[in-house]
Amino acid sequence: MRRGAGAVAAFVKKYSLQIFLFSLVFLFGIAAAWVYGSGMLKEDAGQSDPNADFSIIKQAPDFALENVDGKSVSLADTEGKVRLFYFFFASCPDVCPPTTYMLTEAQDMLKEKGVFGKDVVFHSVSFDPERDSKEVLKKWALEKNKADLSGWYFLRGDEKKTAELMEQFGSLVIKDKDGNFSHSNYVTLVDGEGNIRKVYNVQMDADDVTAETIATGVMKLLES
Repeated sequence: MRRGAGAVAAFVKKYSLQIFLFSLVFLFGIAAAWVYGSGMLKEDAGQSDPNADFSIIKQAPDFALENVDGKSVSLADTEGKVRLFYFFFASCPDVCPPTTYMLTEAQDMLKEKGVFGKDVVFHSVSFDPERDSKEVLKKWALEKNKADLSGWYFLRGDEKKTAELMEQFGSLVIKDKDGNFSHSNYVTLVDGEGNIRKVYNVQMDADDVTAETIATGVMKLLES
């Protein structure tokens, strides 16, 4: 019995990385199946326009998170406006920086139309509160991304509750032993009544999801 247990322990130690990666793929597979099955990501065969369908997906969850100015922000605070949500962490080495830059471009397009901050607001939510202090997030927003904080919240909160909030939005985050994260890369639009109306899979649909795509989607919701 001891010999068998020792063999298992040795196997796990030798192939720990492979086991971790397999588990990661498995969990993301489950998440993807749930998201597609629930209708969070809707892609019809032969449909290349990511803004073709804005039917109601589900009610967005409420929350209370801390903004970079120290004030608490909830979903109800922006009732009546189109809301954009993006979950990220500031030390992300890959998808978060270019996605946030794309959102900055969308911000500028919406400012040109006179709706940013007035009729639409952005929420970038960090799931790494240990490293992403208010000061870190503010620097990330202003110095690295030229975000307009009059219409763009950079939020943080309890790590576990934020992960639960992500799950309610149809996203997934997994923290490894080194404190790094694997996560979904979705941009979500919520209408003025609090309904989730669009989920853009930025990573999988990089050719179709652009700043113009997102700005156009926001304007469609405002005009509907």
